[in-house]
Amino acid sequence: MSYDLVTVEWEGIDKLAAALKRGSQVKLDAVLAKNLTEMHNRAKNGGTPVDSGELRQSAGMTRPDTADGTGEMGYTKEYGPHVEFGHRTKDGGWVPGQHFLKKNLETQMPVFKADLEETVRKLCD
Repeated sequence: MSYDLVTVEWEGIDKLAAALKRGSQVKLDAVLAKNLTEMHNRAKNGGTPVDSGELRQSAGMTRPDTADGTGEMGYTKEYGPHVEFGHRTKDGGWVPGQHFLKKNLETQMPVFKADLEETVRKLCD
């Protein structure tokens, strides 16, 4: 069996592809920014354990980088990982982690997934 190949030349396809990519990147960056903001707000408003309040106050985020679609939400206090994952005490005991950042992420994941699905659906319409 042989197939005849059809060649189609479309002038300007590179420009169209670039425009579509820019448009979809902007929408995906907006989804990421929305979800990072929701995680940040949750951390600032009850989602972070409080002793002195310093850890909660240190919650921060970066806006998505449009070049690579990344953004971050986390804490700047140096003891944040110890509260998250647990730590040893001076006498050799163990304080278990509170996993507040993990819980925040687990709460956000279904929202992020739904937002992505909605955005992709709209891009395809």
